[in-house]
Amino acid sequence: MNWLKDIFHTSKPIIAMCHLKALPGDPGYDAEKGMDWIVESARTNLHALQAGGVDAIMFSNEASLPYLTKVETITTACMARVIAELRPEISVPFGVNVLWDPAASIDLAVATGGLFVREIFTGVYASDYGMWNTNCGEIIRHQHAVHGQHVKLLFNIVPESAVYMAERHIVDIARSTVFVSQPDALCVSGITAGAEASLETLKQVKAAVPETVVFANTGVRLANVEQMLATADGAIVGTTFKQDGYIWNDVDTARVREFMSKVKSIRG
Repeated sequence: MNWLKDIFHTSKPIIAMCHLKALPGDPGYDAEKGMDWIVESARTNLHALQAGGVDAIMFSNEASLPYLTKVETITTACMARVIAELRPEISVPFGVNVLWDPAASIDLAVATGGLFVREIFTGVYASDYGMWNTNCGEIIRHQHAVHGQHVKLLFNIVPESAVYMAERHIVDIARSTVFVSQPDALCVSGITAGAEASLETLKQVKAAVPETVVFANTGVRLANVEQMLATADGAIVGTTFKQDGYIWNDVDTARVREFMSKVKSIRG
């Protein structure tokens, strides 16, 4: 678990989400405002998160609803443009998440200098996007083929908007995932972005794989962060940093500062 300190320079890191607006090709894309507006929106949120004191940032195409499990080229290209334009202004470690395409996420990280990706790498699911299959062996080989071995892989083992096709206990999933795929971290989520992850599930996963980094992946907020970080090795936070705690609003620096102040007190 030493890689956490190597990348984030702290214990219990908070990775903040920088959600991009809908991109070209997405149903919600605003063609009148165009790509320049998307870049400026991301810039505003990046600076708000950094001013609030977060430990790291993850860029994602959160507004690319409904998500694809294999994205179109335009999505990755547009995300690369946004990150490249903001790169001189990024002062904390950053990663990427191209929802929900692990190969595209790794490609984007390699192209932009991202240090980590979060994705669904393993499992077969019944999901809101249809039957959702994965091929972890193929993806890990792709990571090596594009020289992305340095990119840390955060495996979401409780995917949002989906359930496993077979009945398997989360403890068994955690143990077999670690044995077979050697993830850098496991992420435990709620049912959707912003929905609180089960504290009991988090405890079970961490107890099952104590030597593996485990992140609380959704629904971490001021009221529960102390409980979550008592078990988790860190958290990925998006919605709670937004104005009024609403996922599609811009980041509220005051909310970020209040949250990070509490986290720092928890760290001691």
